[in-house]
Amino acid sequence: MQYSQKVMDHFANPRNVGEIEDANAIGEVGNKKCGDIMKIYMKIEDDIIKDIKFKTFGCGAAVATSSIATELVKGKTIKEALSLTNKAVIDALEGLPPVKVHCSVLAEEAIKSAIADYYKRQGIDPEPIVGCSCNCTECPCNE
Repeated sequence: MQYSQKVMDHFANPRNVGEIEDANAIGEVGNKKCGDIMKIYMKIEDDIIKDIKFKTFGCGAAVATSSIATELVKGKTIKEALSLTNKAVIDALEGLPPVKVHCSVLAEEAIKSAIADYYKRQGIDPEPIVGCSCNCTECPCNE
């Protein structure tokens, strides 16, 4: 399996690893088939993602996609973060092997899950804004 230099860099030197103790947005997604679990912590102020960290249990591609996804949304508005797609994650990493594309999907879902949590904490139904915020690999919406 061939990985780009960018994937290898983000795996060996992941950015934004850890937890945010006073996070006001936390999202967790996982894929039981492959064992990858991503947890995203955000500090959102005035509609801006001021800080973001992650903890990922999984393969190198899962770590790399988590790392790049946090870089892509840090400092952005919620609306900008919600527009992040798994294709943008793949492009930012200069490609992923086809069998690892699911990791980019998890990264996108983890960002959206954290933003959905943020809205829930505000007493706002996130579904009209974020869409389905459950773990889409196990979502009853997909049955």
